[in-house]
Amino acid sequence: MEQSTFIQQASSEKNKAAPKSAALQEPRIVRYSLTFIALAFLAFFIVLPLLSIFITAFQKGADVYFAAITHPDALAAIKLTLTVVAIAVPLNALFGVMAAWALTKFNFKGKNLLLTIVDLPFAVSPVIAGLVFILLFGSQGLFGDWLFAHDIKIVFALPGIVLATIFVTLPFVARELIPLMQTQGTSEEEASISLGANGFKTFWYVTLPNIKWGLFYGLILCNARAIGEFGAVSVVSGHIRGMTNTMPLHIEILYNEYQFSAAFAVASLMSVMAIFTLVVKDIIAWKSKSS
Repeated sequence: MEQSTFIQQASSEKNKAAPKSAALQEPRIVRYSLTFIALAFLAFFIVLPLLSIFITAFQKGADVYFAAITHPDALAAIKLTLTVVAIAVPLNALFGVMAAWALTKFNFKGKNLLLTIVDLPFAVSPVIAGLVFILLFGSQGLFGDWLFAHDIKIVFALPGIVLATIFVTLPFVARELIPLMQTQGTSEEEASISLGANGFKTFWYVTLPNIKWGLFYGLILCNARAIGEFGAVSVVSGHIRGMTNTMPLHIEILYNEYQFSAAFAVASLMSVMAIFTLVVKDIIAWKSKSS
């Protein structure tokens, strides 16, 4: 008797919940309208500009396209961009891991100050950051006389471009890892240390496997920003053809000289890099959810 009463109550509650669940679903017209608006927005602001880049790049034929991307100045810009990325991204990865480790695993004086420094590039304009490096390392800057006396060139050279890129991309790895490591807590590290492992082994065998997908995600974002950075690099580069022009700066020069096909040809290479970055990011996000 009691079992029958319980089944009836459960059935009654289920019947009451069903209309409530159905009531939470939006009408079909609303769902279709929102989907159409979202797709139209993406098509207008992302797909069409990308298509226009490739259409304009090949407008004068494949010969002009390949001549533009194999021009010595273009090759120098591509090489410089990849060199800067190869230096800045690993350094930011190292800093991001150390900063996230310190901020999430330890309590110390100046913790809030370190967190503020990590977020500083988000608040400062890249152009202002470039001007700061000019004021520090330029010929009339704070360290200008000392650098000139020792024949060290920072601005209008590779070191200045790397410094500017490191500054603007500094928060990405740390900001991906900090919330992740805060969620994970310190229990596993404490257990590892209590079993006799040192700090390095604890990090390598315990912490790093837990944060690897967040680290990869941060590296992808850092890499994308480093490739496309314009403002800070524009200030410190000096716009020297074949020497200090990265790909965005080379595109600007070609466009200003009305070499539209060449400009869009180089831009198409950056677009391919961006698309590849998005694909890798999605793969990493999928892997992190499935693991």
